[in-house]
Amino acid sequence: MLYPLNLDLTDKVCVVIGGGQVAGRKVKDLLAAGAKVTIIAPQLSEGLQKLALSGQLNWQKSDYHPGMLLHLQPLLVFCTANDKIANLTAIAEAKEIGALVNAATAPERTDFSVPSKVARGDMLLTISTGGVSPAFAKLLRERLELEYPEEFGDFLERLAVLRQEVKGRPGGSREHERLWRQALTQRVIDLVRAGQLDQAEEEVRNGIIDAGAQPQDGAR
Repeated sequence: MLYPLNLDLTDKVCVVIGGGQVAGRKVKDLLAAGAKVTIIAPQLSEGLQKLALSGQLNWQKSDYHPGMLLHLQPLLVFCTANDKIANLTAIAEAKEIGALVNAATAPERTDFSVPSKVARGDMLLTISTGGVSPAFAKLLRERLELEYPEEFGDFLERLAVLRQEVKGRPGGSREHERLWRQALTQRVIDLVRAGQLDQAEEEVRNGIIDAGAQPQDGAR
């Protein structure tokens, strides 16, 4: 069983071996997470070339050779090359230096998998089948995309404001947890899903009031 983990990759070194479509998907997500990305490949897809030319990633224009990872000291290594020997060589070196490896072509040597995801602002929903059925994970992701539209990310920003208001109230963490349990209901979810964010926020505020914690003045 895999351990679920949301990882902050800001300014962390990550290496991608290979320059094709799979590498492109990995690089896109890594850059979005703020990672410092180095890609090792003799050739890159058109999209990756544009990223390299714009300075968004470091491109080492070469096949993988022993010692490359030792120099870079990455946190994560993604092995996506078409060259099986290059992938296995990189995997072995990554494990020697303590880096975590993702390699779809060698699942028995992979340290972690990247789940399917639905991102709505700061809200992140992930789905994993442990590599058993990527197609089923994709189906579930598509269902979640319909169930949780972009409005959920917008509403989360409003909840962040409300949370700061409630944190200033007396009662401590247990009392605040009780307030949120009462205020966040299925009706709130239904209103957000329908795009009625003002009504959803009002519902939450009323729930907080009913629970005995009046939000601070000046709130929306």
